[in-house]
Amino acid sequence: MSRIGRLPVAVPAGVQVNVNGNEVSVKGPKGELKRLFPKTVEIKLEGSEVNVTRSSEEASVRAMHGTTRALINNMVVGVSTGFSKVLEIEGVGYRVELDGKNAVLYVGYSHSVTIEPPTGITFVADVKTRQLTVSGSDVELVGQVAADIRKVRPPEPYKGKGIHYLGEKIRRKAGKTGKGK
Repeated sequence: MSRIGRLPVAVPAGVQVNVNGNEVSVKGPKGELKRLFPKTVEIKLEGSEVNVTRSSEEASVRAMHGTTRALINNMVVGVSTGFSKVLEIEGVGYRVELDGKNAVLYVGYSHSVTIEPPTGITFVADVKTRQLTVSGSDVELVGQVAADIRKVRPPEPYKGKGIHYLGEKIRRKAGKTGKGK
């Protein structure tokens, strides 16, 4: 039995979970999420807990057992508390500003880069610390948007200039030593 899959998902107060066959919809203060799961796993709502069971012991079914439970847990956590990722902009003259809902990045190109948030995603920019916070209720969408922003100017290994996650360790390289033959 999967150690993750057999754990019940606790549903906090203020969150509604509806299970319709293999479709699970979760509604809470931060939004609403819906997802369709494979028929090999069975999802039951029992009181204020969601339980996931599997139909057989095949490897693919066993793999989906824990994955399904983790996805449902992420949905419940997302609509109740939400998820966020913090990006740091590092470099001389590099900065981030908000233009309405859009984030405008100035990262060493001859032009500024404007990022429009998809539905369900919000940006918060801190000008003094040069940080951009990406937040929303869908953990996959938050991670994807943060990764797309990081791709605009990934950190380079010599001076560390670029966009990186808060707390991310950038592997640094030594530059030229300047010695002759």
